[in-house]
Amino acid sequence: MTVIAPQTTAFRPTAPKPRPRRISVLGATGSIGESTLDLVGRDPSAYHVVALTGCRNAKRLAELAVKHRAELAVVADEACYEELRTRLAGSGIEAAAGAEALIDAASRPADWVMAAIVGAAGLKPTLAAVRQGTCTALANKECLVSAGRIFMREVARYETTLLPVDSEHSAALQVMTGAPVEMIERICLTASGGPFRAWQRTDMATATPKQALAHPNWSMGQKVTIDSATLMNKALELIEAHHLFAIEPDRLEVLIHPQSIMHCLVYYRDGSVLAQMSCPDMRTPIAYSLAWPTRMQAPTTRLDLANIGALSFEAPDETRFPALRLAREVLKAGGAAATVLNAANEVAVEAFLAGRLGFLAIADVVEATLDRASQLVALEPESVEEILAIDEEARGVARALLPRFAQQDEAR
Repeated sequence: MTVIAPQTTAFRPTAPKPRPRRISVLGATGSIGESTLDLVGRDPSAYHVVALTGCRNAKRLAELAVKHRAELAVVADEACYEELRTRLAGSGIEAAAGAEALIDAASRPADWVMAAIVGAAGLKPTLAAVRQGTCTALANKECLVSAGRIFMREVARYETTLLPVDSEHSAALQVMTGAPVEMIERICLTASGGPFRAWQRTDMATATPKQALAHPNWSMGQKVTIDSATLMNKALELIEAHHLFAIEPDRLEVLIHPQSIMHCLVYYRDGSVLAQMSCPDMRTPIAYSLAWPTRMQAPTTRLDLANIGALSFEAPDETRFPALRLAREVLKAGGAAATVLNAANEVAVEAFLAGRLGFLAIADVVEATLDRASQLVALEPESVEEILAIDEEARGVARALLPRFAQQDEAR
């Protein structure tokens, strides 16, 4: 496998890149997908786009497929197939729809695949990309959260180069490459703190989706932006880092850093601390994965520390933001605990965005689901099918809990 950092991971230099490189983007119409194609479009002769996929935005998917001359465009929602087919008529681009078509797109021979499908729905397509044994850029954190042990086993089996795209894990990779894991004391992921960093818990109880989506630094999709507001995004990243870098949970930390300039700090046993810094723009970690193991030109704002003047840091408040505590408990519990946590969080975030659940209740629903679904948490899944069955059952438990917490919100 090829994760590159400590020697146990899957990051290793790949063979010289052919020109044009064959690439696919799973989740092309999302924030990460659009940023990836922005970079690709700046040097079109260097890339041949094999497949692009989207969830249900057939119009945008068709536009991107035509612009980048893709071979195949796949929309996950089968109800959107006719619109996609009609918009691509006469272009020579193949159109398809549905879950199996997503897996087919991810399986089409490519030198590099961006895996950016949001949520547990991205697990099977991302595994299909991994099984090509080439290079997978991982932006779907749920693959590692829900199925970390199984996922990394497949990375190793197919000797795939796995490159993290989350800014924090990409930063860790950049300052850890080649370092044996025993030389590292701990890894510290930074978090902006989100839009409610300085809010009192009583004020957070009435926070609206619009307020939660107003991230101070990053432009991201709705799900990850809400996760950032609850700090669940950082909780999920702790679980990711555990699997990516084969490092024990008690050597993983989180530090609040409101400016989002320093993305990760790695503490070495000799007292050295190495950190990666850049302006908050997802095109930086995407460009790093796209050009690996070299570097490419990226149209991002250059860091001007003299202009910024100062960087600030603070410890996370796990009373106001209990997601970090839940992540540590899940890592300690093992089994399918992380799968249950992820499923419950997706259900709770969806309910919050729909106005059916209060902001603080997101973490409450997740914790209650972990408690109620203790029989699921104790399971040791050995296949993707088992993971997805646990995921679905946990979602059912979380949905059954929603009315109770919605009533509590009304009583506040």
